[in-house]
Order: sequence, then C-alpha cells, then structure tokens
Amino acid sequence: MRFLITGYKGQLGYEIAKCLLKNGDEDIIAIDKDDLDITDSEKTIKFITEKKPDIVFHCAAYTQVDKAEECEELVYKVNVLGTKSITEACKKINAKLFYFSTDYVFDGEKNGLYKETDTPNPKSVYGETKYLGEKEVLKYEKSFIIRISWVFGINGHNFIKTMIKLSETKKELSVVSDQIGSPTYTVDLANLLIEMLKTDKYGIYHVNNDGYCSWAEFAEFIFKETNKDIKINHVTTEEYLELTKTKQAYRPRNSKLCKEKLINSGFSMLPTWQDATKRYIQELKEKGEC
Repeated sequence: MRFLITGYKGQLGYEIAKCLLKNGDEDIIAIDKDDLDITDSEKTIKFITEKKPDIVFHCAAYTQVDKAEECEELVYKVNVLGTKSITEACKKINAKLFYFSTDYVFDGEKNGLYKETDTPNPKSVYGETKYLGEKEVLKYEKSFIIRISWVFGINGHNFIKTMIKLSETKKELSVVSDQIGSPTYTVDLANLLIEMLKTDKYGIYHVNNDGYCSWAEFAEFIFKETNKDIKINHVTTEEYLELTKTKQAYRPRNSKLCKEKLINSGFSMLPTWQDATKRYIQELKEKGEC
C-alpha cells in the first residue's frame, strides 16, 4: 500500500511515519507545508491524484489555538478548505482518509462523557474550523474522523515538554484544575491507526489514552515521574488568566470523551494516560531531553 501523510513534521504525522516504517511499510509520501500548500485547491488535488495513495493521513492543520483568534481567514483556509480539497482528491482515487479532529468541537458544558453522536458546539476559531473540516470529510464514505485531545509526542511542542522546561527555573507553578480531559500519546495512537486502516469501519471515533485528569493533576504526575520538587497551585481558568494577564481562546472545561464506540467496533483501547506519560518521559530521557 502507498501512504500519504500531510503535516508530517508535527507530533502525530512524524509518529505515524515512524510507526509505518517499523511495520514494514516503505511506500510513504510524507509532506509538510513547505512541500505542498494545502490551501491551493488545484495543486492539492493534482498532487494527490497523481501520487495515488491508498491511505491518506491528514495531520496538517492550524493548531495554535490562541493565535487562531487573530487570523480566522487563514485558519479557515487551512483547516476547512485544505481538508475539503484533500477529501475531494481521496474521493477521486478511492483512497481511505483519516482526519484528525479535536475535543474543541464541543463547548465542554455537558455533564458526563461526550459521545460521537453529541452535537458539537465549538466556541473558538480553532474548534469551529476543525468541526467544519469534519463536515467536509463526512461527505466521503471511506473516511475516519479521529477526535483526539491533549496530544504529546517526541517531535514538536507539548505540555510535558513545557512543564519540564519550566521546572528548570521555577519551584512553584499555577496550573488550571477546572479543565478535565485525557492526554493522547502519539505512539499509542499511531499503533491504533495501523489497526484501523485494515478495516472499513468508517466514521467518527473518540481516541485518547484511558482515564481523565486536570492539567494540574497532569503536571503533578509529570513532576513525580521526573523527580522534580515543584509545587503546583490548582487554579481556575479565570484565576490563571488573571495571574498571567493573558487573553486566551475559549477552552472546554469538560473534555471527557466517551470511547465506547471504539470498544464496540472491536478496536484496541489505548493504555492509561499515566502509563503513556511514563513511557514518553523515558523516551525523552533516552534522547537527552529530560
């Protein structure tokens, strides 16, 4: 099979390419924005239809949540129009499409877990454009929409790396405790995607590591595993914004995603977020980054 990965320099794209190679798949076309501007519809459709991949992992996206509020037109072009072109190209060559969405498609006001069938209500430019991207992908029957959250991987920036960096100069940190969700380790997700691509069980899936935590609890676990003596002050989102004097895009308070559909479809559950974090920290140590 031939694989195409967009946004391969990001955390997830990088890991998918690595996982495919490890799996013995070598016909991989890995591209980033320097290789193809997905906002150029004509070029995008031409590129994909000429390369004729069997599977497309569409990881490219505008993901800077706060900056997105200031450049809505660009974010729309990347996350919606880019996704539309990729979907149209996949339809032309009958390729399976994987699109990666986010917990930000929900407003976070529900009590309990969010199911795939719950109506999205995004409250940020990022969330809105990812949801509109979902709508484009849903027009094509051979597509998987994978909603993920709190992603961390070896290639790129993430919360764990930020916490470790801050621990070099800080002994006390204020971290929000009223946003609850599940971290997603790219290694675990990539392995599951290899399992999913062999099937035709298309549709929307919620996928992240098992269990839930707040950002503050996540930070405490990171410092416990890295043997750092850092005091974590649990604060509300409002308190954090007041303390830091920053303006942020809206973030859902409840990002608990239900994974029943994943289980009912016969797919593997990802390990707990604690287990994933331990393995990731070990990976960082082996690379001399921790």
